[in-house]
Amino acid sequence: MSIFSTVVPWLTRHKERIAILGIGILADRIICYTFDFVLYPYVIWRAGLLWGGVVMALLSLIVCILTMQFYDWSKKDWLGIETIKELKVYAGESRVRRFLAWMLCRSEPVACLALSVTTDPFVTTVYLRQGKFTGMGRRDWTIFMASWLIGNIYWALACYMGISLVEWVWQAVRGAA
Repeated sequence: MSIFSTVVPWLTRHKERIAILGIGILADRIICYTFDFVLYPYVIWRAGLLWGGVVMALLSLIVCILTMQFYDWSKKDWLGIETIKELKVYAGESRVRRFLAWMLCRSEPVACLALSVTTDPFVTTVYLRQGKFTGMGRRDWTIFMASWLIGNIYWALACYMGISLVEWVWQAVRGAA
């Protein structure tokens, strides 16, 4: 049996899931990269660390809440987060999957911190909440707001330091010319 005869039926059975993931991940990346690498630095550059950080934190709060509402309304796992969460309870034969399950269950505070600085409060909350498409309970709001605060402080400082470095290099190059 060839790999082709195995893969084609699998792709046919999962084409809707693959399409949802492809579109969801692409849309999420476009929104996140535009927000994080274009809008956030621009606002910090124009308004400064304090006021730019406040404006962007409020904008990120709105965007993440709206994304969470859309995610729960659509009841579609368009980022694969629910699939990854299912790995936490894996108890099958695969050693690799059992190891992943063990790793994913180690520490929610560590996962919250790591996810807060690498993704957004939406992803962090969906990953750490219990249940699928269940809305936001008190625990979820606590995770969401902690992630929002950690992530925005981190990102505002990162943008500010990046902008300061670029300005310093620009001044050095301009002064040398």
